Amino acid sequence: MKLTGRTGIIAIGVLAVAVAGVSILGSRVFTPSRAPSSTRCSSDPTLALGCYEQRYRSIVARQGVVEAFAALKAGYGADPELQRLCHAITHAIGQAAVAKYGDVAEAFRHGDNACGSGYYHGVMQGFALARGSTQLLSDLDAACAGVPGKERKSLDYFNCVHGLGHAIMAVRSDDLFDALHDCDGLTGAMERNACVNGVFMENLIVDGAHGGHYSKYLKPSEPLYPCTAVAEKYKSECFDMQTSYALGVVQGDFAKVFALCARVGPPFRANCYQSLGRDAATLSRDQVPTTVATCKLGRDHEQRSYCVLGAVLDFVYYYHSDVQAKALCAGVERDLQQGCRSAIAGLVGRF
Repeated sequence: MKLTGRTGIIAIGVLAVAVAGVSILGSRVFTPSRAPSSTRCSSDPTLALGCYEQRYRSIVARQGVVEAFAALKAGYGADPELQRLCHAITHAIGQAAVAKYGDVAEAFRHGDNACGSGYYHGVMQGFALARGSTQLLSDLDAACAGVPGKERKSLDYFNCVHGLGHAIMAVRSDDLFDALHDCDGLTGAMERNACVNGVFMENLIVDGAHGGHYSKYLKPSEPLYPCTAVAEKYKSECFDMQTSYALGVVQGDFAKVFALCARVGPPFRANCYQSLGRDAATLSRDQVPTTVATCKLGRDHEQRSYCVLGAVLDFVYYYHSDVQAKALCAGVERDLQQGCRSAIAGLVGRF
């Protein structure tokens, strides 16, 4: 089983959020598996994504998913446009995979969690677009029925229902409020929450990263919108994601976003701080000293403790191990260490 999803109130991290000319890139550096391609796509934002999508869809069709990811990872380090668009490109690989294999569960078996698990989101988008909104929305429960692990809420199963949120946004033309309502049609609280989380993540991803397409549900003047406007039952999942956008608005100033989160009422304030912890880990590329230093920007115990919680869970997902996460726990203030270690134990139990 691939470790690809968040559980509980931790969301899958947004890897690239472009806002007001700022790009927050949290995609990890890959070790090339072969020589990179010498051909780059245009840096023109109106042309680049289409070029990359065509390239990697073609590789999937001719050779398969593994070769598409090998090519992506080989070229990643030397190509800034590939880095910026990586999550969107892996969406295209996932869409091509479900077209090739014709089945969600089979496409998942060929997956890769590079660039924020965009592949799995793309599989679900391709599945949804092939069926159309009427067929998809008439029986949402069926979409992930074939993915192993439903009974124990495995991470692969979580990734599927999370991907449904992305898929619903695709058939709803990115209308966030309609998509949230659609997620209510799923059976099970975990499924509904994961779907809602996918909707909020897709809302961030589409904003400006794909050649000028901007979400109408994001406001630079209100960095925590739409979390401030959605119904109470959606707020936890929204605040789990929104700090990635807020950081872009304030030019990456964590102290300013801690202050924004401090104005959020309980219990959602904790989600906001924890989301900042994920961002701290992602932007440090899951390195202990930088992540610890960022969480120390929190002004009180609540801010720092939830920041550490979000960060350590990101460490576990990134490394697929608890070794580096334990090193992070050892590096934080003594009064935060027990909660940090407990979070690791709870998550590793899901592997």
